Formats: sequence, C-alpha cells, structure tokens
Amino acid sequence: MATMNVSLSKADKDWVEEQARTDRCDTPADYVRDLIERDRARHAKTQAMQVLVDEALASGDSEDGMSEILEIARARASALGL
Repeated sequence: MATMNVSLSKADKDWVEEQARTDRCDTPADYVRDLIERDRARHAKTQAMQVLVDEALASGDSEDGMSEILEIARARASALGL
C-alpha cells in the first residue's frame, strides 16, 4: 500500500481522530479511506447522472425544456438504482 502524509490543522486532526473512535473505523487512516471511498461513489453517481442528462438532451424527447429533461434523467437514474 502506498503512503501519503497529509498536514492537518489541530482541529481537523482532532476531528479525524474522534470520528475514527466513534465511527465504524478502527484508525484515522481507515476513516480517511472511508471518506475517499464515499467521495468516489458520489463522483461515480454524479458522472452517471451527467450521462443520463446528456442522453436525455440528445434524445429529443423533451420539448418543455430542462425540467422535463431532468425528470427523464431522474427516472432513468432511479431505474438504474442511482
């Protein structure tokens, strides 16, 4: 596993350590890895939603503007479990 050293303010360091103690993580490093995993998942969902919006825009299904396009994208995202 690669190592990365990160400088944190005392307040941030204290926060990470407290979260590691009270969360489902064993160590501060586990907590940070969990945050990264959650951010990756959020980013993947955002990217998937953007693809759906782009597809909805390209489909020509909407004549009512962006609100209908977003509704089409939301329906597709829901169907995919996003």
